[in-house]
Amino acid sequence: MPGRKLILDKALRSVVNLSSSKLPSEVAKSSAALFSALSDTSFVLPDLQYDYNALEPAISAETMEIHHSKHHQTYVTNLNATMEKIDSAMSSGNVSGTIALQGALKFNGGGHINHTLFWENLAPSSSSSSSFPKGGPLETAVNARFGSYESMVAEVSANTIAVQGSGWGWLTYDTKSKGIDTIALPNQDPLEATTGLKPLLGIDVWEHAYYVDYRNVRPNYVKAIWDIINWEVVEKRLVEASK
Repeated sequence: MPGRKLILDKALRSVVNLSSSKLPSEVAKSSAALFSALSDTSFVLPDLQYDYNALEPAISAETMEIHHSKHHQTYVTNLNATMEKIDSAMSSGNVSGTIALQGALKFNGGGHINHTLFWENLAPSSSSSSSFPKGGPLETAVNARFGSYESMVAEVSANTIAVQGSGWGWLTYDTKSKGIDTIALPNQDPLEATTGLKPLLGIDVWEHAYYVDYRNVRPNYVKAIWDIINWEVVEKRLVEASK
């Protein structure tokens, strides 16, 4: 979007200036983290690397089209609007206005970040990338934490299914412990900006991600999604995160 990089740079400079003396430390920290996570994006809906029907039968073309072109697009649109408002509030030194916009930034910025990761996490079941890689760093990390691929799937699935209301289940990498783990977060909370953990794999369990295909039976959706995970992307993220 024209002008978006300029607006982001201004807002990032503003949050740094304001945070030192006026913004509550928690607000300043979360703002800086989200601005950093969003600094390289143009705030446009990303193209998919596959057709809407490519993930069937696990996820239908109807669900993919609605999820991608409607829901994700709404997060992008609202994020752009939120960034404009934050830029205006920060540029004018409006601390109250800046604080009031943190919820919208977290929700819409998180929605954009999470969904961008989600699309990259998926691949047609017929592709080579949907096979769990053997003998590499991902298998080593999975065995060290979970004992086996099957145990990892079971634990991540249970954690994800148990999300109350809407949210995400994650396979994560901790740069401090140098290991992988699983965590679930509510709503559209962005993993790295809110926990410091690196996302390897995210599973969206908002109802819009599965209701057309599975109605309210979330466990069936979570079970099916393991057939269309892009393990090449997951392992690449692990390698990058562990450098």
